[in-house]
Amino acid sequence: MRTPRMCCLDLDTFFVSVERILDPSLRDRPVVVGGHRWGRGVVTSASYEARAFGVRSGMSIREASERASADTAFVPGHGDAHTDYSARARAIVERYSPIVVAASIDEHYLDFRGCERLYRQLGDADEDATILRVVREMTAAIDRGLPASAGIATSPSTAKVACGLAKPRGVLLVGAGTEADLLAPLPVRKLPGIGPVAETRLAALGIATLGQLVLAPEALVRPIFGAYTTGIRRAARGDGDDELGRERPAFREHDPRGGVAGTISNERTFAEATADTAAEILSGLCERVGSRARSRGVLAGQVTLKLRYTDFDTVTRGRTITPTSVDFELHRAVLQLYRELRTRDLRIRLLGIAIAKLRLDAIQLPLFDAGGRRGIAVDRVRDRFGYHAVHVATTLGRRRR
Repeated sequence: MRTPRMCCLDLDTFFVSVERILDPSLRDRPVVVGGHRWGRGVVTSASYEARAFGVRSGMSIREASERASADTAFVPGHGDAHTDYSARARAIVERYSPIVVAASIDEHYLDFRGCERLYRQLGDADEDATILRVVREMTAAIDRGLPASAGIATSPSTAKVACGLAKPRGVLLVGAGTEADLLAPLPVRKLPGIGPVAETRLAALGIATLGQLVLAPEALVRPIFGAYTTGIRRAARGDGDDELGRERPAFREHDPRGGVAGTISNERTFAEATADTAAEILSGLCERVGSRARSRGVLAGQVTLKLRYTDFDTVTRGRTITPTSVDFELHRAVLQLYRELRTRDLRIRLLGIAIAKLRLDAIQLPLFDAGGRRGIAVDRVRDRFGYHAVHVATTLGRRRR
């Protein structure tokens, strides 16, 4: 029989926790991370206090503003700090398990197989108790303003379900042979891999719980899951495989010095954007990709704009430009592309920018600087005080100016 050694570790309300570390006045208050009250964008994270009012991740900031209490704090979030604190948590986790796989910036999977002898103490009732104790020690070591929960089971999928049940600040071990009893009464959405569309289709068949999904004829649910049907049904029984999957780095913006391969891109999803606010959003995106290009020491010879409408129709267009890493030059080119692509009288859901045809920045600055020196000075300020310490006025917009 397999033993419960797969662990899913989740940093509870991670983005909120980081903001509270940076600003202690946010503690014990409802907090929404993702933007200013009544602004654009979507909720990145909501504290448990804010969730009591119906605020959820992925909700538009405007809807969250309507639901939240008057004393709820809305903060844009400090992206660089989130990355830094995620790296600190990862460093602690790696001290406890030889195999660690990042699923996202705030979630990791660990493999504790073979670690029983390493951690066994006289007071442990058995090997399961040893692993349970060690995982509790690990979450306590992380929890210095960053509360964490963990689930331990024979498979990663069951471990993730257990982690959700253990929140907040809890650890739950699902013993071998007890998985089916734990999973059977749970709603189908509790299982990784079952989203809202599948949930709706299953409900139409009278299937609401994981136990009902297991008992249903495979032919009945195959039209919903297709080739994944067997795997989903095994996971619903608690008989999932023990592979941790591929690493999904929490630090997506990997910019090695001198790296000219591929592209540098950033995008933003939001509730809506008008012709006026699009300039602000594009300015912020140009600042980001320009800063990343300068950190690599490269210039971009091509810029591409991606625009997605609320009906999910997505259009892209690129343009060759004089090699540059200057935000303002990128912004000028992107605004021209935006005017060409914005042909429908429909709200926008996403804007994205990618720069390509990268080359090393080995050319001499012109006599009349077009913004290169200014960009370097801004980068130095951000290195010291964080990326959001300084922005051009266009990015901030009229209201915040």
